[in-house]
Amino acid sequence: MRMSSTIRTGRTVKRTTRAAATLAVAALALSLTACGGDDDNGGGDNADKGGGTKAPASSVTLPKLDGESLEVAAVWTGTEQENFKKVLAEFEKRTGAKVTFVPAQDPIINFLGSKIAGGAPPDVAMLPQPGAIKQAVDKGWAKPLGAEATKELGENYSQGWQDIGKVDGKQYGVYYKAANKSLIWYNAQVFENAGASEPKTWDELLNTAQMVYDSGVTPFSVGGADGWTLTDWFENVYLSQAGPEKYDQLAKHEIKWTDPSVKQALTTLAEIWGKKDFVAGGASGALQTEFPASVTQTFTGGAQPKAGMVYEGDFVQVNIGETKAKVGTDAKVFPFPAVGDTAPVVSGGDAAVVFKDSKAAQALATWLASPDAAAIQAKLGGFLSPNKSFDTSVYPNEVQKKIAEALVAAGDDFRFDMSDQAPQAFGGTPGKGEWKTLQDFLKNPKDVAGAQAKLEADAAAAYGG
Repeated sequence: MRMSSTIRTGRTVKRTTRAAATLAVAALALSLTACGGDDDNGGGDNADKGGGTKAPASSVTLPKLDGESLEVAAVWTGTEQENFKKVLAEFEKRTGAKVTFVPAQDPIINFLGSKIAGGAPPDVAMLPQPGAIKQAVDKGWAKPLGAEATKELGENYSQGWQDIGKVDGKQYGVYYKAANKSLIWYNAQVFENAGASEPKTWDELLNTAQMVYDSGVTPFSVGGADGWTLTDWFENVYLSQAGPEKYDQLAKHEIKWTDPSVKQALTTLAEIWGKKDFVAGGASGALQTEFPASVTQTFTGGAQPKAGMVYEGDFVQVNIGETKAKVGTDAKVFPFPAVGDTAPVVSGGDAAVVFKDSKAAQALATWLASPDAAAIQAKLGGFLSPNKSFDTSVYPNEVQKKIAEALVAAGDDFRFDMSDQAPQAFGGTPGKGEWKTLQDFLKNPKDVAGAQAKLEADAAAAYGG
């Protein structure tokens, strides 16, 4: 998926075992809804009320860089940008370097192209897609990580998170920020009134939806105006149902979108998208509902909101914060149910990539791969890290902590957002490719074959055959 600013963090790795993901999902199911939130926007009492952070004990060796200056480019704005600047400030304090944050336009790869053409590339840029990293490498822009950054990455990240930052076997990216995108959030009052409990399988989800509907509330809110939300729905169903190997093949277009596995996933999605009155506003209403509204309308309106559930990642908490609902009490969450044998674990993220091969740039990459850096921003809220080496108790509330722990516990046993792996023309452009075809499918979920044919035609053109 591709999204803007604070919401955007949504690869292929060899599957080693299903146990890690199963345990992670089980832990999430047992603990998430028992957790209360310290506040309703991802912050909490652990955050420094003065706007700063307590410097963590040093666990990473950084060089002295007095007099050095470097620039870091990212599309982040608002609170997300300000919190990242605190991480950069600690790097400055430890090294003596001066770091400037450069606000980038989206898509960042186009922004970087303009900067490079003008002879002024940033030293480091935060790239949101594996495809963008590969593109930067293919163009000769990105520089491989040095020995210190690679060592830090190896100590603190699972092999899977290392692999998605590699191109042709060389390490280029440090996945500093991540998202857990296998979550369904629900209005606790609606579930209580309906006598519903958290489902663990797709069939149970359908039964739960029927109970919510029978209680007088539309079951699902879908932000169909933003095509990326629909790709995320598809990816969770497909990963769980078809399995990781097929997922990897489809992500690389090694199998066609006309494959029977795609037909099965679309047919399964249609059990919700195509059921009368299961989607708030119907298909036409969903296609006019942007993602933020899909969340807020689920948690406003008292006992009669426009919908009882909304699917999306951990970043939903940001939008819940725009309502009076409290995460962990009024707004609860469960893992995306298993459609096949195993519940899905789908992730996204932003990677630090070096564009100027200097001592300072490599040191910053090393810093961002460290548990020290991750702990600073994790404490401030609205952030997940795939770094496995820092104390997760610094997360500002138990919901965020458990979501992060589930992501890390998955180890290599997860998959990166499929549309983020695709060429942008297919997987990341409004009104085109996968986004548009899934919007059309939401409108007419009976036309499975037509959707498959269009998806394959667009994918073939984007992937080059």
